[in-house]
Parts: sequence; structure tokens; C-alpha cells
Amino acid sequence: MAQGIIWATAEDLARNRGKVILLYRQILRALNSPALPLNLAARLSKKAEVRAIFMLGSEERSLHNIKDLIDAGEYSLSLLRKGEIPKYIQ
Repeated sequence: MAQGIIWATAEDLARNRGKVILLYRQILRALNSPALPLNLAARLSKKAEVRAIFMLGSEERSLHNIKDLIDAGEYSLSLLRKGEIPKYIQ
């Protein structure tokens, strides 16, 4: 993310595309973990929330905000892998 100074350029967005898609898929898969204390309806609800978060995040154009969103997603994924539900999607 070094091309744009404040706002993301097309190259910045393309560079992060693979990372964001991978993070999105990993979070959705982690929500299927039997270690999480969720029933089917709760799992589907959490997946819908994740989809909504990523849809809203896809409209972000600030480099700093994009980096913060990726960091938050990675942190949430680490909590899900431990069997915990992150606070902001709880």
C-alpha cells in the first residue's frame, strides 16, 4: 500500500484483493468450527454479519482504514481459531 499517499489507488486495491478474499473465506470457515458454542441459526447469523462487514469494507478507500480492517479481521480470525467469539460480531 505504498502507491497512494492517503487514498487507495487501483494498484493498492488489487494488491490487497487476494489477502482480503483469503481472510473472508477463513473467517467463514472458522465459524463452522465445532469448538464455537453456536447452533445452526447463530452460525448463519454470524456468517451474514461477516458478509455485511466485508461488503461495507469493500467500499473503503482510505489506506489507513483498509489496513485497520485487515488487522481487525486477522485478530478476529485468531480468536475464532481459539474457540472464542469476537466482541464486535457477537
